[in-house]
Amino acid sequence: MSQSTAVTTRRPTHQLLRATTDFGPRNGSPTRTPRDEENWELRHGWEEQYNSEEYLTSQFSNFYMYYTDKRHESGGKPKDEDHANPPEEWRMRDRVKTVFAGLMLCLNIGVDPPDVVKTNPTATLECWIDPASPSSASTKVMETIGKELQKQYETLSIRTRYKQFLDPSVEETKRCCVNLRRNSRDERVLFHYNGHGVPLPTSSGEIWYFNRNYTQYIPVSLYDLQAWLAGPSIYVLDASHAGNVVQNFGRFVEKHELENKEALEKDPSAAVQSYSDNILLAACGKSETLPTNPDLPADLFTCCLTTPVTISLRCFVLNSQIPMDITLKDLEKVPGRLQERRTPLGELNWIFTAITDTIAWNSLSRKDFRKLFRQDLMVAALFRNYLLAERLMKANNCHPETQPELPSTHNHPLWQSWDLAIEMVLTQLPALIASEKGGPHYEYQHSTFFAEQLTAFEVYLSQGAPEQKAPDQLPIVLQVLLSQVHRLRALILLSRFLDLGPWAVNLALSIGIFPYVLKLLQSAAHELKPVMIFIWARILAVDQSCQSDLLKDTGYKYFLTVLKPAVGIPVGNETEHRAMSAFIIAMFCKDFHQGQVVSLSPELFQACLDYIGDPDNPLLRQWSCLCISMLWQDFPEAKWAGIRANAHQRLCQMVLDPVPEVRASALHALTNFLGIPDLTEQVAQIEQAIASTIVFLASDGNSMVRTELLVFFSHFVKRYEYKFLVAAYEELDDERNRLRSAATENDTNRTTASHAASNSADSTSRPPREQISKHSIHASIWKHVLIMSVDPHPEVARNAIIIADHVHARLLASPLGAHARTAMEDLAQLGRRPAISRQPSVNPLPRLAEIPVSPVAPNIKKNEGYLSIGIKRTASVAAALKNLALGGSTSAENTTSSHGSHPGLHPNQAQRHPIAVRARVPDEWSRPPDAHDHTLRPTAYQQAKTPMPRGYKCTEMDENKIIPLKSGFFDWSIEYFREPQMKPNEPDEPGSDDYNSRLWRRNRNEKTLNTTQPLKGLAGTSRWDIPSGTVANGTQPMKMSFHQFEDHLAIGDDRDTICIWDWQQKTRLNRFSNGNPTGSKINEIKFINEDDQALLVTGSSDGVIKIFRDYDSEEKVNLVSAFRGLNDLVPSNKNSGLVIDWQQGQGKFLVAGDVKAIRIWNAATEICTNEIPARSGSCITSLTSDQVAGNVFVAGYGDGALRVFDQRERPATAMKQAWRSHKQWITNVHMQRGGMRELISGSRNGEIKLWDIRMKEEVRTIKATKDTLRTLSVHEHAPVFATGSERHSVHFFNVNGAFLNSIVPHSSFLQHTRSNPIAATAFHPHRMMLACSALNDQHIHLFTCQDRRGVVQEL
Repeated sequence: MSQSTAVTTRRPTHQLLRATTDFGPRNGSPTRTPRDEENWELRHGWEEQYNSEEYLTSQFSNFYMYYTDKRHESGGKPKDEDHANPPEEWRMRDRVKTVFAGLMLCLNIGVDPPDVVKTNPTATLECWIDPASPSSASTKVMETIGKELQKQYETLSIRTRYKQFLDPSVEETKRCCVNLRRNSRDERVLFHYNGHGVPLPTSSGEIWYFNRNYTQYIPVSLYDLQAWLAGPSIYVLDASHAGNVVQNFGRFVEKHELENKEALEKDPSAAVQSYSDNILLAACGKSETLPTNPDLPADLFTCCLTTPVTISLRCFVLNSQIPMDITLKDLEKVPGRLQERRTPLGELNWIFTAITDTIAWNSLSRKDFRKLFRQDLMVAALFRNYLLAERLMKANNCHPETQPELPSTHNHPLWQSWDLAIEMVLTQLPALIASEKGGPHYEYQHSTFFAEQLTAFEVYLSQGAPEQKAPDQLPIVLQVLLSQVHRLRALILLSRFLDLGPWAVNLALSIGIFPYVLKLLQSAAHELKPVMIFIWARILAVDQSCQSDLLKDTGYKYFLTVLKPAVGIPVGNETEHRAMSAFIIAMFCKDFHQGQVVSLSPELFQACLDYIGDPDNPLLRQWSCLCISMLWQDFPEAKWAGIRANAHQRLCQMVLDPVPEVRASALHALTNFLGIPDLTEQVAQIEQAIASTIVFLASDGNSMVRTELLVFFSHFVKRYEYKFLVAAYEELDDERNRLRSAATENDTNRTTASHAASNSADSTSRPPREQISKHSIHASIWKHVLIMSVDPHPEVARNAIIIADHVHARLLASPLGAHARTAMEDLAQLGRRPAISRQPSVNPLPRLAEIPVSPVAPNIKKNEGYLSIGIKRTASVAAALKNLALGGSTSAENTTSSHGSHPGLHPNQAQRHPIAVRARVPDEWSRPPDAHDHTLRPTAYQQAKTPMPRGYKCTEMDENKIIPLKSGFFDWSIEYFREPQMKPNEPDEPGSDDYNSRLWRRNRNEKTLNTTQPLKGLAGTSRWDIPSGTVANGTQPMKMSFHQFEDHLAIGDDRDTICIWDWQQKTRLNRFSNGNPTGSKINEIKFINEDDQALLVTGSSDGVIKIFRDYDSEEKVNLVSAFRGLNDLVPSNKNSGLVIDWQQGQGKFLVAGDVKAIRIWNAATEICTNEIPARSGSCITSLTSDQVAGNVFVAGYGDGALRVFDQRERPATAMKQAWRSHKQWITNVHMQRGGMRELISGSRNGEIKLWDIRMKEEVRTIKATKDTLRTLSVHEHAPVFATGSERHSVHFFNVNGAFLNSIVPHSSFLQHTRSNPIAATAFHPHRMMLACSALNDQHIHLFTCQDRRGVVQEL
């Protein structure tokens, strides 16, 4: 029981230790030394809590990496298993049986052949019978020998029908061979030839027989023999010079095949015999003579092939150097039967089978092994025994030959194990014989061979299967399954081997493990259940063709029983084994209708529905959903059974699950639920209710979930296509009316009031038509499809475009096609109207009508849709369509404001305009410092490459436009059971490259901390004016961020390009595009997972958050995740756009901006877990939080307010403090990660304030500049902050308000930038370094600090 538990546990996980700098103002390790910080006291009352031993220990040990799960590593796409690990053909499709055998004995007892000279004494035994025995006549001896030979062959294959031919003539031989082939048809024939009484085979391969009167020896050519026997056949040749037959055999086969070819050319319908697939076993070479040792049988080769244990015992006694009190006669008294494995003789036969199988497995190619050792029972037995024959014959100066040729195995190390097994039996034989004669009772001591081999196999597994080397002991494990004594241990080790991956499963299947594990499903042994479930999960994950085997032998019932909650499983992780059982049933039903029929039962539905509510095991929830999905896929009876069990309602609840894989699996099941053939009103209501329930997942943070949602949408659209055609047409018509209204407003601004009034009256005189699809689920889904067509994730966007284009193509081909075409042409015309001339507004928003489109051809192709006729897909489109989906404002509501906002502006933005916040303050106070910036555009802006997700394949839009879309989620989920689960991940395996790299990074991080932490005290009193280099970015730097430990500086420009620089070497590592739509920019750049392999996070003003892996490599950079952090945010070059703060400790994104709420996205679940009201009509300009516990965060607002929130509270009561000392736009607010945890804020008027969240007023106010404050950066650990001013200068202060120094970034001679404001500043998190850049200057300048003695701080 304990063994089973140990084997089937989940893969162990190791947590990465977090950097000590995240805990507080101390040096070294997390173990606190006595008051290293002297009398320092943390702000906000956190001193006692954050420096307690218990708290520090918990924070130090619990640290996780985010966006590193399999769904992120693979991009949610299944691997190309057909090329990576193709399932090998382990089944013997062309299985051949040896059904007839002819035993030719040409002994001619009493007469020696003329060319054979025998020694005296000589070997005489034939089939262990002495022909010279005077007890019987020669004819009876011959019959006895024939019967004994047949009896020996029957131990190899009892089903084969044998025919004895004793000293046959040529005519008898021909008749025998022809009859054997006729009766065998296309099956194999065994031809055994004993030529000890006839002349030696000739050099041309002829063998000898007798004439009718036994007066002459008649040669029979191989050509004739092949013509009589044809193929497939197996020849056993026990005669001296037998190698002559082997050497000449192929020549005559070629002659026969050439004749067949000529016959078929003359007459294609001619009947020809097959001469292929022949096997030869010859006793010796072409010039060798058989052994004549009188202690050995004359037919030594035949004895090796038919009685291997008996001849092995005899040879061991004859050759043993150990004195034994045993005679050759005593060998006949070894107790037991070959078929009884618990007896000495049976155990030896069992060990012999295991050893010879293993030798063949390790010596032959996989193809030859399957052909010779698995295809035919007789052939397998003969070749196993042939390995022994090669060993014993070579010991007697003979070299057996085979066709096909086998490698030499007589020196294989396992033969020593065979000798040891024989020795253990023979040493006990005298005591066993004495016990049988009435002497003292003796208990036979069984061999330790199998236990030792299992131990060797366990050692192999403990080494992790280096280079996927096949284990030598695998065939032995197969044999051990036959024994109840070692069966459990063998199964556990086998499960560990299968866990290594598909290559291991393929090896196990190719060696013949399948019949054994299939048979064990009939076992009632309770202790075998966990390991059998594990093994079958791995087998079905690799080879789905086992479904028919489970059905034929009713093996599926084994797993259906396990799924019953009342049935216990003797293992600790019971839920995981139930998840495996659900997976097995799901695979059993996948594309297998018979499997669905026999599995369908109310009990299975109820069990799966019970398990999807399991709170502890997401794998069980996932596969319970997928089991239901496969059960009712294209199976109406199962769908109705699911309706009766309310399965669809329970699955709808699962779309709220915190695990993305479970949400996707629930969507997969709901997608397969669609399509009941009888579309009654009840069915339609159920399906529409499901669609209404899950439509909100369009804003899910996981791209895999959104992709699966689009698969559902595509099935739903296909099923209710005509309703979607109506919804699509009405959407076109509604958008046309909206754009006409916007165009009318533009005309109004260019003409007189009276003329505008008449135009307005003309255009609005027609009352709006009532929409048929209004407020329907079809219209809602259609709008969500349009929204998702501009999804930040390329695959999601592509799939949505396929759906949209399909609907529009069908619309153009429908009766509404003429009206739809007119609407599209009108939209294209409206899109080409020039925009009105006006001054730049505070928040310009490109309208749909202002997006450039290509001219529409007079005849639009039917496969082109509304979104494929030239309308550019941008975030502006997404924002406008979002308004539609949410029932956005009408044209009457989107009127032009007094501050010049565009028609079509989001109504929430109009309400949040600064003029409405404070009526008595100047407008300028509530505008961002860069509101009036005009950057100089370079003459040639080089567009960088946009990284794509892993597994994403760029295809032409004309390809794969068929709906419904096909989901790859199930195939991706299967891969879990193809991957190792019992051993740690590679980065957690001590000694692995990844582990060593991680260990090196941790040591480097600690070294960085130990080097920089002592410098932070000097930084607060030293000058920061030592230039450390300049980086020419090539584009205008606007956002910058240093990596904590790598020498990486990430820079975002004023468009959508990100550059990664090595600031030490001043070299650019990578340059790529963030993929921003027109009209938006990068607002945030941050690093996450910095203690290990960091990811780069970007936030854009259109509300999109993107995460990149391998950001520093041009070849490897790829998109990990992309989602809309703020769904209602419209793109803008002004106002705050998107504001984010990352909490590594809790794995959360705090997201805010031009919306009325602060959303908290959980990185582990990839859903928005909380939405806290912003408690202000002004936009949020900055977010900062406590990076240790992560509960408290502070938001800065456009009206100058600061608010403190606590995530632990309910959203309505989360705000704990509000400060309104600042009167103008908050440029930045930041809470230090280390140091004293100072909370520092700065507003655009130059005021800097320090805060304590326990106080109602600020702790200190510092007037940093009289000019507009453009930037504020706070060092994470040193008591220093820096401000960038309007007049091209950066000022440094310490937290006590003391001015340290000012710097003016260098400008080139040709660029007069000293009047340009500072665009961006950023401190290195640990080093005493600042990076800064100015507007209209493409350079980034690095500065470090020095102490009063002028010694430069070390980098």
